[in-house]
Amino acid sequence: MLGSLRSVLLGATALAAVSLVAAAPASADGTRAELPRVFLDTHYVPPSGKIIRVQSGEDLQAALDAAQPGDQLMLSPGATYTGNFVLPKKTGEGTIVVRPRRLVGLPEGERTGPQDAGAMARIQTPNDLGAVTTAPGAHGWRFVGIEFAVAPGTPGNRGVVRLGNGDETRVRDLPTDIVLDRCWVHGTATGNDRRGVALNGIRLAVVDSYVSDFHEIGVDSQAIAGWNGPGPFKIVNNYLEGAAENLMFGGADSAIPNIVPSDIEIRHNHFYKPLSWRVGDPTYAGKHWSVKNLFELKNARRVLVEGNVLENNWGDAQTGYAVLLKSANQDGAAPWSRTEDVTFRNNLVRDAGGALVVVGRDPHTEGLTKRVTIENNVFEDINQQKWKGTGIFLLVVSSPAPSGYTSAGPQDLVVDHNTAFHTGSTISVDNYPSRGFVFNNNIVANNIWGVKGSDSTTGTPTLETFFPGYRFMRNAIVGGKASLYPPDNFFPPTYDAVGFVDRAGGDYHLAPGSPLAGMGQGGTDVGADIDALATAIEGAIDG
Repeated sequence: MLGSLRSVLLGATALAAVSLVAAAPASADGTRAELPRVFLDTHYVPPSGKIIRVQSGEDLQAALDAAQPGDQLMLSPGATYTGNFVLPKKTGEGTIVVRPRRLVGLPEGERTGPQDAGAMARIQTPNDLGAVTTAPGAHGWRFVGIEFAVAPGTPGNRGVVRLGNGDETRVRDLPTDIVLDRCWVHGTATGNDRRGVALNGIRLAVVDSYVSDFHEIGVDSQAIAGWNGPGPFKIVNNYLEGAAENLMFGGADSAIPNIVPSDIEIRHNHFYKPLSWRVGDPTYAGKHWSVKNLFELKNARRVLVEGNVLENNWGDAQTGYAVLLKSANQDGAAPWSRTEDVTFRNNLVRDAGGALVVVGRDPHTEGLTKRVTIENNVFEDINQQKWKGTGIFLLVVSSPAPSGYTSAGPQDLVVDHNTAFHTGSTISVDNYPSRGFVFNNNIVANNIWGVKGSDSTTGTPTLETFFPGYRFMRNAIVGGKASLYPPDNFFPPTYDAVGFVDRAGGDYHLAPGSPLAGMGQGGTDVGADIDALATAIEGAIDG
């Protein structure tokens, strides 16, 4: 059993691939998010076709053009192939693998990184174009053990690996069945490098990889982003480093009508922003990149976010919240955009100016954010002064309701069995009502305002005004007053009174003598199940 979450920096864990997993059934009240219908199986099966060796200095594009499904392109370890390489569309079934001649030191299921560069072959772009892009309809490619880079001295790049251009107007032109496996994708330390991997297609995956140094001044940048493909997508066991958003779906209008990125598996990743990017930090490197959040959804459906560690986010181009979930028709040309059926569970979120924002809808958006489940997570060091934010655990807001809706806040938002250490409000809510709101079994702080809505008072009046039909029970509201809240909640005066095993040391199990032990619904402990969370994130930091 793992004690301190601060010490969960354990060794590599092989990842079992699962395919065609059915959605979890909804709870009796129908508010639970639907899980992805398909989980991609990315287990590596060596192809049986011919081997094409591409030595250092030889024409990689000619080899890509000549390869047939089932072939392997073997590159020279340590060699650099410079250009803007295009994956052509092939006829027939099967996968073409591009890899170094040897995979020694790059075992499947273990995350690679800069330390493995000597074993990799390097594909780099010398300009603002991608190192690798896809021709219309390209399918069946797998890169293993490749370093994708921006050539030294290049002032900036808008995307290193572009799986889909993002402006395709027909589904048949999207790339399909492409995997980045044990790859290192990176920008430069000082360049305006906007994006590591663009996922705009069908059955695309990034696994066991390291995506770093993506940042830009005055413009959003991401390690991975997708907006113009239906999915499914798999992002598992990666290190993700991006200044504006480490990972985002949406953020630009899909050019194909009714496209919503769907069936998205995001597990066992380490989301991280280096403190050298933070103005005022002792390690600040002198470039003021635009920083927003660690994870954002603007247009996504059936998303599982599980077993990740997300850390370091501060107020800069936004107000410091770590996680932002919303429905947003970004530029007004995709009114079908929506975020729904999102499960965010068994994650550790720490060192941020705010924890969670859930937005019902942005202007020009027809749909509402619906069926979002936030369960069994720990939020640690959510501090407005330290990280220049609000310190709020949950912010709920929305634009006005579209025609036909009686409420415009997020619908069927479930927040259950979380443990949060934060310095701002428990819940801050503004604008429009949200139906189907459930907030049970959480350990949170009241601080100054507790659960507070605009033009309302703390506690029950806010819940009744902004969350009609709410359920709010078995929560420990540290420092709150029972007289302000619904019955069947708990009000320890301090975090120490909760009865953690070792709060200062990062062990957030409830001690056997804790007044909250066994007091959650069904006889569970109030707060997060620390054993389940620790198992889920084991090895997520070092892969």
